[in-house]
Amino acid sequence: MRSMLAATLMFAAATGANAQMTTSQVPGARPKTVQTVPIQPPAMQTPSATADAMAKAERLALQSDLAWVGQYNGAITGDVSERMVNAIKEYQKAKGGKPTGVLNPQERAALAETARKKQESVGWKIVTEPTSGARLGIPGKLLPQQASDANGSKWTSPTGTVQVVLSRRKEANPTSAKLAELEKEPSGRKVDYTVVKPDFFVLSGLQGLKKFYVRGTFKGDEVRTMTILYDQATENIVEPVVIAMSSAFNAFPSGPMAGPPPRKTVEYGTGIVVSDDGAIVTDRLVTDGCLAITIAGHGSADRLAEDKQRDLALLHIYGARGLQPLSLARGTAKTNVDVIGIADPQSQGGAAGVSSIKATLAPGASGDSALSPPPPVGFSGSPAVDADGKFAGLVLLKAAMVAGPATSVPASQAVMVSADAVRDFLKSKQVTANGTSTDAKAGVVRVICVRK
Repeated sequence: MRSMLAATLMFAAATGANAQMTTSQVPGARPKTVQTVPIQPPAMQTPSATADAMAKAERLALQSDLAWVGQYNGAITGDVSERMVNAIKEYQKAKGGKPTGVLNPQERAALAETARKKQESVGWKIVTEPTSGARLGIPGKLLPQQASDANGSKWTSPTGTVQVVLSRRKEANPTSAKLAELEKEPSGRKVDYTVVKPDFFVLSGLQGLKKFYVRGTFKGDEVRTMTILYDQATENIVEPVVIAMSSAFNAFPSGPMAGPPPRKTVEYGTGIVVSDDGAIVTDRLVTDGCLAITIAGHGSADRLAEDKQRDLALLHIYGARGLQPLSLARGTAKTNVDVIGIADPQSQGGAAGVSSIKATLAPGASGDSALSPPPPVGFSGSPAVDADGKFAGLVLLKAAMVAGPATSVPASQAVMVSADAVRDFLKSKQVTANGTSTDAKAGVVRVICVRK
């Protein structure tokens, strides 16, 4: 069993400049028994395919963010369109900027932060409807009440001003056109917008004194329809959410039903060495649920502590030599930082090179800052340094709750946990951050998590 784990870890670490040593090979190491199973590493992906996936993920996030701020009302697909460019121009004009149709890093970071705040304000979450398994985006703070029966589920606001209904039924030989006509029948429903495609239909308009939006589809003889009703007085709040709900609606999901995508079987991150006796701070989620954690070139690591609020984790390696802990002396990050990290081996041909990217900060919640553009996969846990090379914070990559199709590429958002928060975390765990080096490239290590 131990030999199988060692083989897996040696494969993962071999993507770096040096082959990985097992725990028993590290001088002064503490042997640690870990139960495991054979793990197949993920297939390699070409750099061009990785770049294309990252570009589409950013477009998905951009369209979603524009929808949340009320500037984009099209399908969130990640494709380039004239509608998306025009939405960017309108956003820029609304902010007093030049309408170029391309956001600069400062504009992009500000847009992402505004959209995030709007999502938080309504309690946006992806849920699974219990009777059908359909996947929906629901503003939980607007619609805290839910009831379900054999025909579907209903979410309502406390006063009934906003309602969302997911209904299911059987229909002989359904077509989108026939289903759309049936939805026009309820009395008092005046349709002012119609889209009918082979695989779905959309209607919107007025139903009495309320605005309505209907999106429906079918598979075989099963019809599933999402209907949104809201008072006209709530239009400014609800309409951007309606667009998000429409694009997030997946009536017949084939993959995971809700929440962020599962963590990878073998996941790579970056860690900051903060003491000469082997303390490392990194992303909590990168090191969550691991059968084993390895620091490339040094050996096995123990996870000693975590901060769930900030998503920080404290690791420790034993008997390591030649560490160059990074000085955590206070930096003065204002708008621009350099992020130093180790990209996922899939994006650098299996290598483990340390690289640097430039990013722009925008103020965020709880003292954290939004970061644009997001760094590559593998950079989560990286240090950000200011113009003088001083430590400014720790960067985390997070899966974005994008209002896009379920089959789309997951998008990423990036935040920077402030230097003060990192220092406070280490201090609370009685870790003395005694690093004196200002060479961030020498102070980072690759973190490898192996899961079942």
